[in-house]
Amino acid sequence: MKALIGITGSIITCGGDDIFSTYERAYVNDDYISAVEKAGGIPIILPIVEEEENIKEMVSRVDAILLSGGYDIDPSYWGEEIGRKYQRIYPRRDQYEMLVIRYAKEMKKPVLGICRGHQMINVAFGGSLYQDISEIPGAYIQHVQQANYYEATHGITIEEDSFLVKSMGQKGRVNSYHHLAIKDLGQSLKIVGKAPDGVIEAIEWITEEQFFVGVQFHPEMMHRHHAFALQLFMDFMEEVEKRKK
Repeated sequence: MKALIGITGSIITCGGDDIFSTYERAYVNDDYISAVEKAGGIPIILPIVEEEENIKEMVSRVDAILLSGGYDIDPSYWGEEIGRKYQRIYPRRDQYEMLVIRYAKEMKKPVLGICRGHQMINVAFGGSLYQDISEIPGAYIQHVQQANYYEATHGITIEEDSFLVKSMGQKGRVNSYHHLAIKDLGQSLKIVGKAPDGVIEAIEWITEEQFFVGVQFHPEMMHRHHAFALQLFMDFMEEVEKRKK
C-alpha cells in the first residue's frame, strides 16, 4: 500500500470587503499535494485542531509528516519578544505543530520540514531563529526572491554524508522565500546545507529510529521544473516506506 503523508495545514482568509473577507479557511498550497502524489505517496491534509488527543490520533494514522510553510513562528518559544521586522504570527498553528512534532518523534514517524517547517523542527528541538536575515552577520543574498517561485536563485552546498546529497549533489541552486533563519541549532540536529552567505538551508537528525529533515527552500514549488526537487520527495518516500510500522 502507498504511504499516507500527513501535510500540516494552515489558515487563510480571503481579504477584500465582502461578507466572507475574514472567514477562516483551512488549506495547504497545492504544490505540496502534487509533489507528494508525483513522488508515489498519498497526500492527506492535517488541519489545525485544538484537542491534543485528536492531534495524536492524526499523527498515528499517517506514515509520515510533511511540515508545510507559512506564518512566522512566535519568538517567545526561544525567549524573545517580537521585533519590528517580524510579520504575522498564528499561535494556534505553533501550538498544533509543536504537538505534531512531539508525537511524530514519540511514534518514530519520518518528518520532512519545508521553510517554516524546517524552522519549526529547530525550535521544537530547543533551537532559536534570527528574526530577520538582516540580523545575520555577513548575509548578503536575496532570500525573498523576486524571480518566479520555481526558479533557482541562489547556491547551496550540501554535506556529502547527508540524506539530501543523493537528490541534490554537493553543489546546487535553490529558490528562496523566507526572512527568518536558524540561529542556535536545536538538540540532536546537524547542519547539512548552507547558502554561500552562511544562512542555514538544511538540517537533519537521522538514526535507525528517527528521521527528521528540514530544508529552508521550497522544493514543492520547484518539483515540476527541476528534477532534483521531485527526486527529494521520491527519496523521502523511499525512506518512509522503509520505516513504515
